[in-house]
Amino acid sequence: MINKIYASARAALQDVVGDGQTIAVGGFGLCGIPSALIEALRNSGARNLTCISNNAGVDDFGLGLLLQTRQIKKMIASYVGENKEFERQYLAGELELEFNPQGTLAERLRAGGAGIPAFFTKTGVGTQVAQGKETRVFRGETYVMEESLTADVALVKAWKADKSGNLIFKRTARNFNPEVATAGKVTIVEVEEILEIGQIDPDDVHLPGVFVQRLVLNPNPEKRIERVRTRVRQ
Repeated sequence: MINKIYASARAALQDVVGDGQTIAVGGFGLCGIPSALIEALRNSGARNLTCISNNAGVDDFGLGLLLQTRQIKKMIASYVGENKEFERQYLAGELELEFNPQGTLAERLRAGGAGIPAFFTKTGVGTQVAQGKETRVFRGETYVMEESLTADVALVKAWKADKSGNLIFKRTARNFNPEVATAGKVTIVEVEEILEIGQIDPDDVHLPGVFVQRLVLNPNPEKRIERVRTRVRQ
């Protein structure tokens, strides 16, 4: 059996991350982000990166760390709020942005992982999203063509894995992570627990280990909430 377990996030990234690469990163807001892998990516010093992710974290956490160090040259994203440095760099012309409707971004990643080069969708027809893209009429309705997405490296967060890399995600932290995992040429997964082979029931596997090349254990990740909203109970 191939050993997929690495001693640290730094070790897992060391020989696969470099300048100019496309990196896909799982997560939704700060939920289900591979925080240790993101920090290791920042510490690697890799520059001119294109990052595919639903969003870019916040100023001091998640992919916001790589914006602080100016390591990202382009974001392919859906939601760009919550990050003032993102806003500043984009409005100053320092950061490229390829904006996607959220479902389209998920499907572009899924298609990339499935080997599908492009697909047609009604989402974005007649808006800026469709500018410069091929459109076609099917059954009297106009659709826009979207190309699929793949990445040199995919950084993923899961809850549990066995030593073969079979993954279980926890509730909403699953979000974009499975699609990101399948779209990566090299997929590195940060997990909170690593089990022996056979300890995960096959029916409980959310993503098979065939998509996973490397595993990193992070048993106690920081789990931030972007904005806490409470109400006074009467």
